[in-house]
Amino acid sequence: MGLRYVVIRVFYVIKTNLGILKKTFPINPTFKKFITINDWRKNIPPFFFYGKKIQDLPKYKSKQLEKEVNDLKNGQFTFFSKHKFNLNGINWYTNPETGFQYDISKHWSKIEDISKKAGDIKFVWEKARFSFLYDVIRYDYHYKKDQSEFVFNQIEDFIDKNPINQGPNYKCSQEISLRVLNWTFALYYYKDAKVLSNALFQKIMNAIYWQLHHVYHNIHFSRIAVRNNHAITETLMLYLSNKLFPFIPETKKWSKKGKLWFEKEIAYQIYKDGTFLQFSMNYHRVVIQLVTWACRLAVLNNDAFSEVVYNRAKQSLKFLDTCSDKMSGELPNYGANDGALFFKLTNDDYRVYTSQIDDLRAVLYNKRVKTAESSYWYGLSNTEIFKNLDIPVLRSFSNSGYYIINEDKVKTFIKCGAYKHRPSQADNLHLDIWVNGINYFRDTGSYKYNTSKDLLNYFNGSEGHNTISVDNENQMVKGGRFIWYNWVKEAKGEFHNNDKFFEFVGYYKGFKNVSKNLKHVRKVKKYKAELLWEIQDEVLNKKVKLLKQYWHINPVVINNVQIEAFDEANNKIEPIIEQKWFSGYYGVKEKSIRYTFPTYGKRINTKIRIIKE
Repeated sequence: MGLRYVVIRVFYVIKTNLGILKKTFPINPTFKKFITINDWRKNIPPFFFYGKKIQDLPKYKSKQLEKEVNDLKNGQFTFFSKHKFNLNGINWYTNPETGFQYDISKHWSKIEDISKKAGDIKFVWEKARFSFLYDVIRYDYHYKKDQSEFVFNQIEDFIDKNPINQGPNYKCSQEISLRVLNWTFALYYYKDAKVLSNALFQKIMNAIYWQLHHVYHNIHFSRIAVRNNHAITETLMLYLSNKLFPFIPETKKWSKKGKLWFEKEIAYQIYKDGTFLQFSMNYHRVVIQLVTWACRLAVLNNDAFSEVVYNRAKQSLKFLDTCSDKMSGELPNYGANDGALFFKLTNDDYRVYTSQIDDLRAVLYNKRVKTAESSYWYGLSNTEIFKNLDIPVLRSFSNSGYYIINEDKVKTFIKCGAYKHRPSQADNLHLDIWVNGINYFRDTGSYKYNTSKDLLNYFNGSEGHNTISVDNENQMVKGGRFIWYNWVKEAKGEFHNNDKFFEFVGYYKGFKNVSKNLKHVRKVKKYKAELLWEIQDEVLNKKVKLLKQYWHINPVVINNVQIEAFDEANNKIEPIIEQKWFSGYYGVKEKSIRYTFPTYGKRINTKIRIIKE
């Protein structure tokens, strides 16, 4: 990770142990007053909308949305777009999955975020980021209702029960930033609500001030020791601090620096070809949602970013459009996936990326592919509609190593890349296959970040992907939590095209704990106008004790799959068929099917055919 990373980590531990962080982030700080509710209403800063009038957005009723809001009011909260938890009687600092209660009297710097006893801290943070407010706001708009009392009761209860800089909900500056953004969205929609008294407004502004103060004074940890979507979220919040809260004096400085840092993070984290350094589809969606907020609010405030921000955003659209399955709107379940969907502005399932991609397109080009409700919430009601996107059949993204074949309703997705930034999973030469909107051969996902060693190895390791293992080892050596050692530093892929088939040929050097010079070569032939793939895996520079080829197959369509494999002597390999796991949503694992083809040779030739129903 580099010397700079090590220095900031060590320095951070020293500051924590010496109590310096407690002075920088005070407990029981002075109550700050800035502006009255009446003055704010008269001089409200630019935003996507003002009050309950969302320009040109048609009203419609949705049983799904109605049920979700009724559940919320009854204490049933949906976590990570899938889990339902009854939070009646459960406070803001208790993990509803394990029942563990964090010590709210502790300074946030003394809170452990990795603990077997406590469980996954994300189950505490999920409600406290207030993304559930979007369902409530959308329901109120479409049903002509007013849940402002429920909304502000939730916000005030959080403020009362989570003292500034105390407990788990001040541990992560990204969570703090999201909370402020989501509160702001609610403040604009319910700006004229009777329940929003001057006293309550002052209380919320004081909480917002100290949360912004926290983000600013902790920003270098994210920019140096973390440097992923957290840093983008936090620098964006600082940039927007003066746009949204110009009456707070310090935001002028925070915003100026935040803009510069945000631009640097976008240039650093989004590669020139539009791929993202976290090697994760969902984290890339996180980034494009943040960029959508950034670019839209910049326009509304007569501001602009450096050209690199717009360039990397446009390149991101090319990448995500190429990877997207147009029938389902889903992307491969690829890379780390923590269930994050910050700003849910449609009824679409979490796995559907269409509206978030289209929202950024509308902001950048004033054009969309489809009309989504979400774009109206950004104040984009007059954007032109594209009829079709120009997606080439073959497209390579060499900075991260993605290779995609798009044929009408068939998608073949291959990962083959080296790492200059921290790897997410040991998944090189993974192969995804999509037909008619169904993910037949798929990535198993990531499940949880804080779970058993076996499950972490399965979901993050080579055996959780459609690739190979050598001598039962991963391509890289697994360290603690998010850490991999012996990163893949050499990899290359390329396409060939002839009359009968498209061919991908790629390799990487890995498995250094098995052999220093081991090379895995994979060739994939996709026959044109046929649902037929031929795959050859070969290991070079090493006498293999055991070579395993894994295939994770969607059990819903397994009867439509024909798969057979042969060793280097052309002997048929009998597969080991096992029940395994698939995780499409954070914290959820579903039963799935894995075929494993083992051989003591160095080569496996596999044929996959999908039969149409």
